[in-house]
Amino acid sequence: MPRTTLAPAPAHGATVDLVVIGSGTGMAAALAARELGLEVLIVEKTAYVGGSTARSGGAFWIPANDDLLAAGAQDSLDRAATYVAAVVGDSAPEPRWRSALGHGPATVRMLRRTTPMRFSWARDYADYHPEQPGGSAAGRSCECRPFDLSVLGAERARLRPAVLAAPVPMPVTGADYRWMNLLARVPGKAVPKIARRAVQGIGGLLIGRRYAAGGQALAAGLYAGVLRAGIPVWTETALVRLLVDGERVTGAVLEQNGREVTVTARRGVVLAAGGFDHDIEARRRYQSPALEAGWSLGADGNTGDAIRIAQQAGAGTGLMEQSWWFPAVAPLPGAAPQVLLAERSLPGSFMVDRHGRRFLNESTDYMSFGQRVLAREKDGDPVGAMWLVFDQRYRDSYVLAGTVFPRMPLPRGWYGNGVAHRAGDPGQLARAAGLPETAFAETTRRFNSLAATGHDDDFSRGASAYDRYYGDPTVTPNPNLRPLRGRLYAVRVVLSDLGTCGGVRADEHGRALRPDGSPIDGLYAIGNTAANVYGASYPGAGATIGQGLVFGYIAAQHAAG
Repeated sequence: MPRTTLAPAPAHGATVDLVVIGSGTGMAAALAARELGLEVLIVEKTAYVGGSTARSGGAFWIPANDDLLAAGAQDSLDRAATYVAAVVGDSAPEPRWRSALGHGPATVRMLRRTTPMRFSWARDYADYHPEQPGGSAAGRSCECRPFDLSVLGAERARLRPAVLAAPVPMPVTGADYRWMNLLARVPGKAVPKIARRAVQGIGGLLIGRRYAAGGQALAAGLYAGVLRAGIPVWTETALVRLLVDGERVTGAVLEQNGREVTVTARRGVVLAAGGFDHDIEARRRYQSPALEAGWSLGADGNTGDAIRIAQQAGAGTGLMEQSWWFPAVAPLPGAAPQVLLAERSLPGSFMVDRHGRRFLNESTDYMSFGQRVLAREKDGDPVGAMWLVFDQRYRDSYVLAGTVFPRMPLPRGWYGNGVAHRAGDPGQLARAAGLPETAFAETTRRFNSLAATGHDDDFSRGASAYDRYYGDPTVTPNPNLRPLRGRLYAVRVVLSDLGTCGGVRADEHGRALRPDGSPIDGLYAIGNTAANVYGASYPGAGATIGQGLVFGYIAAQHAAG
């Protein structure tokens, strides 16, 4: 991993128009403000630029944007509003989510003007609740096209590394991941797509280009725009406190290399420093005592500092019980969890709780998955140890946890640490995993009988267009269901997340709000530092990044106004 270089803060401090705390989607706020003529400073606590955005899948959910419409998506802001109203209900203020929808297309146009990025529609990646009024089975998610990291020059050393690397140097978009996972099942469709990316990646290296996709591409594209605009980024610089004059925030006190630096902000401070992903005490207090340190996939600097400091300045908080939950393979000691996305939808598998029983539609979106797990805990019947169960045919057909390819054996460390077990029949597997034998055997028989009919009477797996997106199209009549046969495996699953999404309450302009609902002049909160725009719901892939980008644009517009 390349060494990073500290961006030094001047000893005498600085005066700018807008200070942005955090370098993930906060970079969109900086770009929008700079385009409006404001002098901007970005402050980043860690040594790396990109935040959780650089570690993410990189999709953004911004309905009715120009790239969607140009690609043929049948979408409109009115239809998107119908959908959001249906999925959000009363869990978030309507003016706030309407502001996000209304400013979305302008945000994407701003990013096209201020960065080298170009975007593509992830066609057929359905909204997470496409059966709701206004929902789209074709999807509303976009992503950055593969991006050449070499445009960053020496600054590439300051880009936060990705969570996973492809097995060969090639960019893998979200759409590519779907086909890569089905490579052994539909080679006629998958091989040309993967080969094209391999040629792009390997060929690019031969001419000095390093292509990336996903969150790496999006973060790099934002950073390229920031560098081109001449916006300074102070890394390894932490927010200590906000400066308040009367009832207005006028700047921030920062710490770098053990010394404090004061920055005056004429127009305000934007808090875009992520959530409290790695504050395990707060996680257990607000969310679940069963959570463990190291389970979150959010950037390591996300410890809730900005939320606490905003509270000290008078801000209220909301939705602190919510996260962008994501089931993942239980981590080995000292390692990070490995997320399970398509794996839960693919036929020849099911999941069980500590009782050896299925407990939900395994294919459901990952936030709803986590909410179901926590609801069980509140009801007094915790899910406990979760297991993904699958057979040998499944193992020979699909990628598992992004790193174990078809026909590869499961890592020895998984077996040695009790993360994985294998057996010749359900009884042996139950004993190995510590599950009730009778209940697990009954669950297996029940699942197999339902899978054989192609209809999940218990949890409706495969009924949603979202479920089917990650299914196996060669399996009929239901691409998400197939009976398990022969050798069986069980892999331990924990409740990981992409970051928390409760935080500072904010209004439709991105302004931080006091507990009584009044705005704090000069203070804005966006991204995961703010309470989720969409309340307790996740409308579609990239809604977390989408709202961060859009409210960065909104906050900049308001500050400049």
